[in-house]
Amino acid sequence: MDLQTQIQLLINNAPRDGLTPHLVSAISPVLISITKRLRHSQYYILQNSEENWVLTTLSNRANPGLERRVVYAFPTIQDVSLTSPAGLDPQMLAKIVPVTHILFQLVALEPVDSIVFLETPGQTTHTCEIQRSELLNLLQQQMKQQQKGKQIPPNIA
Repeated sequence: MDLQTQIQLLINNAPRDGLTPHLVSAISPVLISITKRLRHSQYYILQNSEENWVLTTLSNRANPGLERRVVYAFPTIQDVSLTSPAGLDPQMLAKIVPVTHILFQLVALEPVDSIVFLETPGQTTHTCEIQRSELLNLLQQQMKQQQKGKQIPPNIA
């Protein structure tokens, strides 16, 4: 599924509250620009029986007090078992998700620090990590640019 179709699906499935579809449309350039760093248009996300994304807590070897919570995104269903024994748990399900939808969900996933996209099937060494803080920063910049473009010039009269 191409990126424009993914964005259109996000817009179509957004709550009809008069705001969210416009918001998705406004932030779509950021979502698309980030996806260009990635190799695949969709990834598998491991979910528990309640359909919540499975979080993995990573510790820094040099400083064990430093932790971050990540969600892994896998290029193929076979790769799900490469990084986590949870991939072998029958209570877990790997669901394929369009990449723009993963990034859009990251905005709302407060306990998550980043999404780690595994880029090469069969390998865990080639990854691309998208940090939630970076995404939020880019989205804020995009929204400010959108608002500047809509301001009425002071000398319009």
